[in-house]
Amino acid sequence: MTDTATERKNPEVDLYLAEGCGRCPLWRTPDCKVHPWAEELAALRLILLDTALTEELKWKVPCYTFDGNNILIMSAFKEYCSLSFFKGALLQDPAGILEKPGENTQAGRLIRFTDVQRIVDLASTIKAYVAEAIEVEKAGLDVEYKKVSDFDVPDELVDLFDEDPQFREAFDALTPGRQRGYLLHFAGAKQSKTRKARIEKYRAQIFDGKGMHDR
Repeated sequence: MTDTATERKNPEVDLYLAEGCGRCPLWRTPDCKVHPWAEELAALRLILLDTALTEELKWKVPCYTFDGNNILIMSAFKEYCSLSFFKGALLQDPAGILEKPGENTQAGRLIRFTDVQRIVDLASTIKAYVAEAIEVEKAGLDVEYKKVSDFDVPDELVDLFDEDPQFREAFDALTPGRQRGYLLHFAGAKQSKTRKARIEKYRAQIFDGKGMHDR
């Protein structure tokens, strides 16, 4: 690692690599999912520190920013570690390595890694993708998200809106992102009784103006 890269290391990320993310009870134990990927994460970090990105810790994971804007995060999962670009959908991806984290993901794209050699082989490609992501940010580009009205509204939710106008008002008052999250979750259930159960589970949270993952 160059002296400049060493100087740009964030101590909070050092702690993350040493102790884990702290997002579950396995924090500071050998079973934390960060530890099996220690070598891979260190290799990825070395590459990222050799770019124009700033290393930070957000949401308890390493986040790399440019002029205060989020560009990507580095994460550890049970079966792989990854780099996730916040606006990955706008990248050209000539190497064909970007993946959607989920079927309904609109903006984010990730690259999965399970061994150091893949990281070494893709080092120049990763730097090129980072450079492109920075240019996307400089240009002020953004992903064109689907409107809430473009999502299917389950019949069970429509029925409840008709029965309880106040509930509809509470749902309509949510931010578009929170609405999208609920609609995708409710509609994702195959059976009507499961859709009803999901709606009922989050009913109080919707009245409180909160999203699925808000506390």
